[in-house]
Amino acid sequence: MLQSRFLTKAGLHLAAAAAFSVAGFTAVSAQTKWDMPTPYGDSNFHTQNIAAFAEDVKERTDGSLTIQIHSAGSLFKHPEIKNAVRKGLAPIGEILISRLSNEDAVFGVDSVPFLAPSYDQAWKLYQASKPALEEKLGEQGLQLLYAVPWPPQGIYAKKEITKVEDMQGLKFRAYNAATERLAQLAGAVPTQVEVPDLPTAFSTGRVEAMITSPSTGANSKAWDFLTHYHDTEAWLPQNMVFVNKTAFDALSDAEKTAVLEAAAEAEQRGWEASKVETKTQTDVLAENGITVVEPSSELIQGLAAIGETMAAEWQAEAGDAGAAILEAYKN
Repeated sequence: MLQSRFLTKAGLHLAAAAAFSVAGFTAVSAQTKWDMPTPYGDSNFHTQNIAAFAEDVKERTDGSLTIQIHSAGSLFKHPEIKNAVRKGLAPIGEILISRLSNEDAVFGVDSVPFLAPSYDQAWKLYQASKPALEEKLGEQGLQLLYAVPWPPQGIYAKKEITKVEDMQGLKFRAYNAATERLAQLAGAVPTQVEVPDLPTAFSTGRVEAMITSPSTGANSKAWDFLTHYHDTEAWLPQNMVFVNKTAFDALSDAEKTAVLEAAAEAEQRGWEASKVETKTQTDVLAENGITVVEPSSELIQGLAAIGETMAAEWQAEAGDAGAAILEAYKN
């Protein structure tokens, strides 16, 4: 009888231990960790915004969902991130949207020169293109969370440019098909030059003008080899944070809500941070002797005409989706 009671008591302890183990396993399994590859370093304002987003998600979910950021391409390199998220190798990631324009022209709308030459217009273009972006990503099992622009692109030169005609014959740095086409339409001579080669290219006369952001100008110390920066706000290329749809759907309803709310806040915060970055880096250019030029109305009109041509060419490539985006943007 004593042995029977002992076995019964032992059985109860075993049952309790088993129940605790199951409960413990359930608690552990409810903790979800997402590894997130990003292309840029920790000091970049995009990465800092993502860090705030990750912290917000953790707080809103009471730690049931955490996001581990792997910055500067340490988990996957920039060209690999989109497919890694698509394949589920990472549940969430960040990329420059226009990197996908070779897949579909829709992804390149934010980089059509002079189509949306200001933060306000860039925001309107983003809202007009967002449904198409979401549809294209959805077809690949991906979901857009938010997008944030880089500082806008301006024209650097060794002289002041007051009209498009002033660019005729200038050796103009081209780094992709769009900037090459821009140079051609402006009557300039497109010249392929990578960022590390800019000082030498300018000092030797291989290139005489370029279009890039104030951040790139400041980082490359443009004041060492040119004199003028024209604040044209030619286009505002955007980064997007996106998630694997299967991974997102596996979250609880409360976690999904937390992610979407945190993403909405990150988007607003990121756009404001981009504006701060633009002013800060433009000030750096001026402080180091670069003449920061407010573009003349004649130059703006000429660049706008180039933008219309390139937008029409983009629309022809993007088809019905492109036409719908431009129609929504203009209206």
